[in-house]
Amino acid sequence: MHFIVCIKQVPEGTEVEIDEEKGILKREGVDSKLNVYDAYALEAAVALKETYGGTVTVLSMGPLQAQDVIKEAYTLGADDGYLLSDRKFAGADTLATSYALSEAIRRLPPADVIFCGMQTTDGDTAQVGPGIAELLELPHASYVSKISGMEDGCIFVEADMGDGIEELRIGLPCLLTVTKDLNQPRLPSYKLKKATQNRKVNVWDSKALEGADPSHFGLDGSPTQVERIFPPPKAHSKELWQGSPDALSQKFYAKLKELKYL
Repeated sequence: MHFIVCIKQVPEGTEVEIDEEKGILKREGVDSKLNVYDAYALEAAVALKETYGGTVTVLSMGPLQAQDVIKEAYTLGADDGYLLSDRKFAGADTLATSYALSEAIRRLPPADVIFCGMQTTDGDTAQVGPGIAELLELPHASYVSKISGMEDGCIFVEADMGDGIEELRIGLPCLLTVTKDLNQPRLPSYKLKKATQNRKVNVWDSKALEGADPSHFGLDGSPTQVERIFPPPKAHSKELWQGSPDALSQKFYAKLKELKYL
């Protein structure tokens, strides 16, 4: 069995720098960590490997410092890791990100199950996992909260749809995005850290995706553009407003316009 887990390095706190011209976060040199939802996806893949055998490959896209989360994944049970890192990938929206990751997956050994966290803490779109599945033409399920097992070329899962739980049998290969209810991620293993300290991270630039359409990479290949991005302002003063709901809503609207949030 071969399991692929898409992971992402995200800013560790709220103190981030923004490229005002491009409307994107500056990720290089920023204190970062493994996206919390991806830890649950990685745990799911490693647990299945321990039960059914096989290997776990992690895949990420970002600046070279994102190698750190791949090395962390090695201490959590991943066997191999790949990082897409090239200025041509920078500034990608969810579709361009899905495209680059799907093209990388095409060049890896065939996967039985691809795992993604249900969303990232810096974007919260929950679009990349399903986007990868659509581009690879794979069956997929989102918000998976339980994996019951694998049998006869299928995986049995439960998906939390908000107003109910769906029990699904999905043929392999497939893609799953997972929630925090799925499992409890293990702690990094000191033994694995020592054993994998010299294990390399495979870094691929855009040339490694030979045959892919470069017009779909990065900021230039993104059909959606961020009009404005800014960190939440730190307010040290407060006002208490009283009145009817209609009056308060009008006052709130006027305040937002005054502060140029509208």
